[in-house]
Amino acid sequence: MAKLAITNTIRTQRFHHNEMTQQQLADHVGVTRQTIAAIEAARYSPSLEVAFKIATVFGQPLENIFQYSP
Repeated sequence: MAKLAITNTIRTQRFHHNEMTQQQLADHVGVTRQTIAAIEAARYSPSLEVAFKIATVFGQPLENIFQYSP
């Protein structure tokens, strides 16, 4: 299975936001902790809605959280 072309800075963002846990982020976004873990590890690409919600939690533009490299 090919690695996804979307990378992210979620782990770093969580650290800089009072060491937010995956569960805390999941609760803010409305998904499971397992979903956050999979997105963070680049094993799963979030929907646009979830991606925007994550960026909103961190107060960052979407492109600061998610990067795409073809």
